[in-house]
Amino acid sequence: MEGFILAAGLGTRLRPLTDDRPKALVEVGGKTLLQHTIEKLQASGISHIVVNVHHFADNVVSFLRSRQWQCTIDISDESSLLLDTGGGLKHAAPLFSGCENVLVHNVDILSDIDLRDVEATHSRDGNLVTLCVSQRPTKRLLEFDANGLLVGRAEEGLAFSGVSVVSPALFPLLPEGDHPYPVIDEYIRLSHSHRIGSYQHSPDRWLDVGKPETLEQARQWIASSTK
Repeated sequence: MEGFILAAGLGTRLRPLTDDRPKALVEVGGKTLLQHTIEKLQASGISHIVVNVHHFADNVVSFLRSRQWQCTIDISDESSLLLDTGGGLKHAAPLFSGCENVLVHNVDILSDIDLRDVEATHSRDGNLVTLCVSQRPTKRLLEFDANGLLVGRAEEGLAFSGVSVVSPALFPLLPEGDHPYPVIDEYIRLSHSHRIGSYQHSPDRWLDVGKPETLEQARQWIASSTK
């Protein structure tokens, strides 16, 4: 399995911290969000990671090159145009081998999700995409059928957790990556003809660190994890 870290976002919810740095380089517990994510992927056996960059792109590239990682890291450059999650994934496609599943992970998510188990579920079920989801309050809920397959958006359903596994067969099915578009809309479109499955996890030990109010929660979580 290979990895793709979505690290190109503007980080507007974390201002003023992101006025002079990208969200990926905001520190929690002595490490940047990007380092936390890379280390989680490495611990899951991933040896090749692609990181997309846009906001303060040079800072992210310098950070990645200043450290020795236990994996190969490539850069998907979106510095001229931020491509959103869908356009970003399509733009990065040529950097992957084309023969392994890809773990897609938002840089601002901290969790105890077992990434190896997500891929195992993905492969066992023969999914094109497997979305990690949980029951928690959000305005963007997804509906799944009795078999755990994506149906569409819903007023009541499950929340996407910013972590997924995609098969290499997905890339040719996505629109060109020369314009920004959200990937969830494409998954809903593809769900009519392909298996877009789900991996449900507990909302406990999952944090979206994209907001100032969750930064302190993240610090406490990391402190408790290192005791």
